[in-house]
Amino acid sequence: MKQYVWNVRNSNNRKEQLLELAENLKIHSVFAQILVQRNILTSENAIAFFNPRIKNTHNPFLMKHMHEATSRIIHAITTHEKILVYGDYDVDGTTAIACMYSFLKTRTPNVDFYVPDRYAEGYGVSMKGIDFAIENQYNVIITLDCGIKAHATIQKAQKAGIDVIVCDHHEPDVKIPPAYAILNPKQNDCNYPCKHLSGCGVGFKLIHALCLTLNLNLKEHLYTYLDILAVSIASDIVPIVDENRIFMYYGLRKLQKSPHIGLKAMLNTAGIQDSEISVRDVVFKIAPRINAAGRIFNARKAIELLISSTYDEAMKLCAYIDEYNLERREIDAKITEEALHMIAQNSETENSTTTVLYKPEWHKGVIGIVASRVIEQHYKPTIILCGNDDVITGSARSVQGFDIYAALDTCKEYMQHFGGHMYAAGMSLKKTNLHLFQHAFESAVANTITEAQKQPSIEIDAELHISDITPQFYSVLTRFTPFGPENMTPVFMLRGVVDAGKTCAVGADKSHVKFHITHPHNPDIQVQGIGFGLAEKWNVISQQSQQFDVCFTLQENVFRNTTTIQLEVRDIRATE
Repeated sequence: MKQYVWNVRNSNNRKEQLLELAENLKIHSVFAQILVQRNILTSENAIAFFNPRIKNTHNPFLMKHMHEATSRIIHAITTHEKILVYGDYDVDGTTAIACMYSFLKTRTPNVDFYVPDRYAEGYGVSMKGIDFAIENQYNVIITLDCGIKAHATIQKAQKAGIDVIVCDHHEPDVKIPPAYAILNPKQNDCNYPCKHLSGCGVGFKLIHALCLTLNLNLKEHLYTYLDILAVSIASDIVPIVDENRIFMYYGLRKLQKSPHIGLKAMLNTAGIQDSEISVRDVVFKIAPRINAAGRIFNARKAIELLISSTYDEAMKLCAYIDEYNLERREIDAKITEEALHMIAQNSETENSTTTVLYKPEWHKGVIGIVASRVIEQHYKPTIILCGNDDVITGSARSVQGFDIYAALDTCKEYMQHFGGHMYAAGMSLKKTNLHLFQHAFESAVANTITEAQKQPSIEIDAELHISDITPQFYSVLTRFTPFGPENMTPVFMLRGVVDAGKTCAVGADKSHVKFHITHPHNPDIQVQGIGFGLAEKWNVISQQSQQFDVCFTLQENVFRNTTTIQLEVRDIRATE
């Protein structure tokens, strides 16, 4: 049984602000508490949070090099130069290509896109891609979701007379590539307020700047891409705060009401027909399908889908992509099983701070997914590597609160390339350096990870009374959407509840629990909930104690035209 530490957030040091928010906004004190925890401390900021406005997005020209980038692109358009849109093969990269290519296509016929092959070229701006641009006489390359570390390839392009405009959001090195312009809010001396745009988001701001310079209608030429941008933001796990919250809010609305044809086909294929499309739908149903094209075959199919002009064409592409996704699921399940078996067979892994596994024949396209699945069973910073050649590739995933990018940075002498974020990264290294790298990574993590970061935890936003759980309460809670990093779905807690008499194990393997609970102080109120994978823990706890605590999120359940609020139970424990 997986054991979690329950961390109940404390807002006692901000009681005055909490009470002021509750009074001014006429909201339950629990909602005021959640606002304070999200650092929304004034009524003015709370009103802005609850009412996102597209007009409140930032001026794109606050971003360093934006003037240079727009001037060069407009010159290319007016002088009929050839532009190549170059992006990564994951969801962020393919969505960015789709937006930029589609926009530029409305201004010039002299534009095409290029997406590298994951297996033949790897991540980032490849030599093969630059050779393609040189051979086909492109004058400008716009890189999306990549390029911030592509020193050699960008230098080659510049020497060949090609101007490169980098749109990236990954962490830059101290030295940046010799590009014509670099758009990255994380680079030094960049005053752009929102530092956590996705790669597609940086590209979107470039389109925004071009629209302003060309005096184009924003609704027609910019906001039309909000649904595609929303897919990028949700998939790339960037904080849904500041500008990203606005983009996500309007992007989900467009995804629901008037999505691009390709996304409409994908929603249909994925069986998403709810009146409300959520971030969760995007993360678990749309993103894996888009990613599957680049993981199993080539990401070009995903881009062709996103820029489809007819529904029939889009549905045909969806059929291909759905097959890739099914194949991807089979492959990652098989490799995950092998990885877990390797851990079970190695007694040394029990005392290690990290998990690093390598098998030459593992599929490069799914090792990131496998790393995440391994962490679910063995909660440690994890790297999964594969490859038969002299240079092998890996994908890293981290645990809550631990910066895996910083840990890898201390091991860079053993890698040829690496890049990523706090929680996910990719790398390549010589096979002969594997043991040295593994030792260095273990040492880097062991010296910096805290005891708290070694154990999975659940952050609980507030404790409720069972009488709080009403449709009215849930209605206000929905105002906090869209949820995501730094504005996660609030987790609540009930103490000292009891089984109302109908709690039972459910599911084909009886591994889940259907809860029917009440509280001794409010026996007339009963709530229902579902706890996935909690049957074993419930069997133990129900025999130990009559009263137990639950932590959960709230969801709306519609059955036979009756709407109720139910708990999605994250964990349970005996009441102390």
